[in-house]
Amino acid sequence: MNILVVGGTRFAGVHMVRNLLADGHAVTLANRGRTADDFGDAVKRVVIERTDAESIKRELGGKHFDVAYDTQAFSSNEVKYLLDAVKCDRYIEVSTLSVYSPNERIAQPESDFEPTAYPLKWIGRNDFGYDEIKRQAECAIFQEYANIPSVAVRFPLIIGTDDYTKRLYFYVEHIVKSLPMHVDNLDSKFEFIMSDEAGKFLAWLATSDFCGPINAANMGSATLGEIITYVERKSGVNAILTPDGDAASFNGFGDYGLDLSLARQIGYDFPEINTPLYKLLDDYITTARLE
Repeated sequence: MNILVVGGTRFAGVHMVRNLLADGHAVTLANRGRTADDFGDAVKRVVIERTDAESIKRELGGKHFDVAYDTQAFSSNEVKYLLDAVKCDRYIEVSTLSVYSPNERIAQPESDFEPTAYPLKWIGRNDFGYDEIKRQAECAIFQEYANIPSVAVRFPLIIGTDDYTKRLYFYVEHIVKSLPMHVDNLDSKFEFIMSDEAGKFLAWLATSDFCGPINAANMGSATLGEIITYVERKSGVNAILTPDGDAASFNGFGDYGLDLSLARQIGYDFPEINTPLYKLLDDYITTARLE
């Protein structure tokens, strides 16, 4: 298939592209061209500015793709800029569990946020908070572009050694280096998805006939307290937890989780989180010691 990937040079997007290429698809990357990749001649490249409708129209206008992946849709306007310019038989958007906010709870089903029933507003990525701009991005595809078979993949926290945000690494680094930190949610249950698993699932959707919102996560959960205890044990260093310490990356998050039964129904089983999570923590401990 002829596939467009908006983004694709960082984190889960890289894993997705690798899987798409391994499956024999022809891939065109559309991004700002500022982040190097190692795909070489295996992909075509187009330079666009994601928030500029004229840039997208100029570089992609009228082109047809079997599937268009959008890892960079952060508002309804950005969905419009892309889908008004390109022709695609299928559109797959990277979304987030934040669309459920502020009603996050364990085993959150897709039906807890219905983008077809939520008022659509044409907004930019700086007009509202992250949860609302991502809700509006979903509303745009399922209301304004309902004629295009589409998927919105709702991910929890994506983690991996290639996580440029270093949000989980924050905890490991602070423990290993004996840096004080303030954590306000030690007992909150978190779900994650590994970046390679996220990329694998996204690529799998290319040949699926599923349409609609869908949750995606590794099975299982962990609390920050459990993560900190593990790092303390493996590193031999006790965490310094104090209200005067650096505010931790995930402060403010309560318990949350995603119902994965829909993914199972369409034929995809996500692996457990425990083994890759604790291997990642081991890698982070090694990295923190070497810095």
